[in-house]
Amino acid sequence: MRIEHVGFDPDFVDYQQAWELQRQVHDEVVAGTRENTVLLLEHAKVYTAGKRTEPHERPFDGTPVIDVDRGGKITWHGPGQLVGYPILRLPDPIDVVAYVRRLEQLMIDVCADLGVEGAGRVEGRSGVWFEAGAGKPERKIGQIGIRVSRDVTMHGFALNCDCDLSWAQTIVPCGIADAGVTTLSQELGRDVTVAEVVPYVEKRLDSILA
Repeated sequence: MRIEHVGFDPDFVDYQQAWELQRQVHDEVVAGTRENTVLLLEHAKVYTAGKRTEPHERPFDGTPVIDVDRGGKITWHGPGQLVGYPILRLPDPIDVVAYVRRLEQLMIDVCADLGVEGAGRVEGRSGVWFEAGAGKPERKIGQIGIRVSRDVTMHGFALNCDCDLSWAQTIVPCGIADAGVTTLSQELGRDVTVAEVVPYVEKRLDSILA
């Protein structure tokens, strides 16, 4: 598996630029001219909407949104969030749900590696969550939205490290109105940067291959 660093603070990556790079890499993996590749990066601020996004979930203030060809609903990317785009050939028979579960497990394991307890799954909801408790609501720390075309994956996961969560006040994040969002920094009570988290994610990336 090849790991490529596309851009991190202060060199935030434009979403459209990264999407074009994904398509290029995807074509090469499909053609067999490139090995499985994971792009790691930090985006400039952007809202993106998956194919299941409902009109009422979009920004209340008219902020622009980029509609993308992944699954899932609307979310945010930006500084302080580590984004991973695994572009991998899935084994036959294709099991998309199993692949999503492996992405979730990667983020759960990274949380544990950093000393964050309680990260896990919520039935019926993708991504990585913390259960409600100690005066805090159920809250999401890791997002997943993928696409599989010609047996090769695109898009991927996003893990909130130390991002500003005010973005969640103008949308219904991931289409879920009854829960909150959180970061590694909030859960640990200290600043956890993307740069600190990258090596932990890289160590776990082999686990997303079946």
